[in-house]
Amino acid sequence: MRAEVGLLTRNIVYRGDPETSAKNQYGAHIMLHSPGDESSIGRIEYVELTDVGQAFKLGRYPLHFHMIGTVHKSYVRGNAIHQTYNRAITIHGVHYFRVIRNVAFDTMGHTVFIEDAAETKCLIDGNLIMKTKASFSLINTDQTPASFWITHPDNQFRNNHAAGSDRYGYWYDTQLTAMGPSYDPNICPENSKVGEFRDNVAHSNGRYGFRIFHNLIPRKYPCKPLVFDATKDISKGEDPYHENPLIEANFYNLISYKNGRNGAIVERIGSMRFHNFKCADNLEAGIEVSMSHDLKVDGLASVEGGFVVGRTSNTEESMDKASPIGFFGPRTEGFTVNGLKFYNFNFNKAAGIANCSHCWHDNATDSGSRTVRFSGLSFENVMPRIKYHTPFKAIFFDKDGTLTGKGPKSWATPYYPHNDWTSTGECSVDKTIYDGITCNNKVQVRRIAFSNYAPNHFFRISMKIAQWDKDQHKALDEDAMKDFLYDK
Repeated sequence: MRAEVGLLTRNIVYRGDPETSAKNQYGAHIMLHSPGDESSIGRIEYVELTDVGQAFKLGRYPLHFHMIGTVHKSYVRGNAIHQTYNRAITIHGVHYFRVIRNVAFDTMGHTVFIEDAAETKCLIDGNLIMKTKASFSLINTDQTPASFWITHPDNQFRNNHAAGSDRYGYWYDTQLTAMGPSYDPNICPENSKVGEFRDNVAHSNGRYGFRIFHNLIPRKYPCKPLVFDATKDISKGEDPYHENPLIEANFYNLISYKNGRNGAIVERIGSMRFHNFKCADNLEAGIEVSMSHDLKVDGLASVEGGFVVGRTSNTEESMDKASPIGFFGPRTEGFTVNGLKFYNFNFNKAAGIANCSHCWHDNATDSGSRTVRFSGLSFENVMPRIKYHTPFKAIFFDKDGTLTGKGPKSWATPYYPHNDWTSTGECSVDKTIYDGITCNNKVQVRRIAFSNYAPNHFFRISMKIAQWDKDQHKALDEDAMKDFLYDK
């Protein structure tokens, strides 16, 4: 949790009018534009840019590479950009662009801005972004700004720091298609592969350190739908999505702490793994997953390793009233948590694990009794380990016993009387640590759902069959049963 230090001065200074720029939010800007791949080369390095960018004007950004196509020979490197009125660095309609070791401080709107969701293969490495502020003069999302606004996932983000944004550190705001001057219905960013995300830091942001919203479901043919082929045998390595295979996306080594809501939150994801995330002192949750695309193959989406800390010795007063969750699980099937460590969730109503992300506003949907799988967990100063949320119908499958302590292939689920098997020894009730029932591998916990049921027919007959069997205590005679069911 060491504070970052960024040098804002350079020998070469490029600036707007120091007397009027701040008052009018109208500064200097640099824009490079020429039609066609490699038709311009721009190399801007070790320059101080201040009083730059023009509010209320799209396209007037401090550093703006605009609609050139491939720019292998271009970069911005080692610059200091501060006191800006319209972003800092804009990547617009270019590919293979490099943004390396820049410092940006006190900027309005998304600071590093990937504009049209068509930009790919760019390298954003070693940048320090601090104090990203909301802007009400640009596009709607600038009112909830990110230090890094990422509309196409096929770019590389390494070794960056995002600190003190009004809302988000890294925001994968993937789009249905490319937008603006780059509009192309054959570019589908939300289903495109992830380039790279590794060794980045986010802290002290207003809401989330890391966010994927809305969808990120990479596949071989991004603009074609997924089709699940139930005839494929997964145990034999056959791919049920073989007509349009999922592409695995990996996010590595995020450090995310002291954010106003979560260290990391993802909305709707496909085959995706979050490796070695380290989250601490976040007010609502360490890692939260809303939906795993209702994957029908377990383990395609997962948390792999890492740790979450509810409260450290370096926390602020705001944590005194908080009740954070370490891992907040999805309202869909197919998600796995392996090797995650939990520390210091032993205050207020904090807990290690919770279920059914965002089900509180989704009660009308089919969101209950989904199974999340766990293994290799460890807990220190965590009480309770589990805290169930509405609709209180979660199923947690403990692959190796590290969640429940009841051995491999054990279970945890909320308490309902019809699930109480304590009298036969398979299960026990513990509402202090587990907020419900834990069971060993002698029982199975399963979800049953009826679709398009007709209660006046199906359920009435089912209940009458049960009543007949109970009252008559004899084998069912077909004619007598028909008379009984239909009141003849």
